[in-house]
Amino acid sequence: MKLIILDRNGVINQALDTYIKSPDEWLPIPGSLQAIARLTHAGYRVVIAMNCATIGRGLLDMSTFNAINDKMFRLVQQSGGRIDSLFFCPHADGNKCTCRKPDIGMFEEISQRYGIGLDHVLAVGDSLRDLQAAAKVGATPALVLTGNGKNTQKAGKLPEGTQIFSDLAAVVDSFGISA
Repeated sequence: MKLIILDRNGVINQALDTYIKSPDEWLPIPGSLQAIARLTHAGYRVVIAMNCATIGRGLLDMSTFNAINDKMFRLVQQSGGRIDSLFFCPHADGNKCTCRKPDIGMFEEISQRYGIGLDHVLAVGDSLRDLQAAAKVGATPALVLTGNGKNTQKAGKLPEGTQIFSDLAAVVDSFGISA
């Protein structure tokens, strides 16, 4: 099975300095929806694994969270792509859960749900915590320079073997998947 794990904010959509509070604020990064469509047509299962502490902090309710993701799913589908599933951690930073990246709970759940090890599965993110979680489970961390990616690269301390790409479209280009 061909599987790829993506963070959402900063990888698929533009990240805001605050947080996305409504579907109107969810804006795709140019080329990201088409990149997901290319992955879909090449037989990849596209999975999202994202932290969403705004739920745990009471800044975003589940209805709005679902509306934002419904918009993303709809736009991806209109572009010819498919997101197979979305995993998220709703907990705030201090909750001591095991699902919040850089912990690996979401990645373990993905592995269990799909019945595969994550060795060599590409996990794409724009923050160090995304890359750390990927590396802890043996996935291949990939940093995109969209969202927080440039700051993450500048700060250094990237896990060994981290691949760096300008954006999600460049990740898909590296697979040799054409439009």
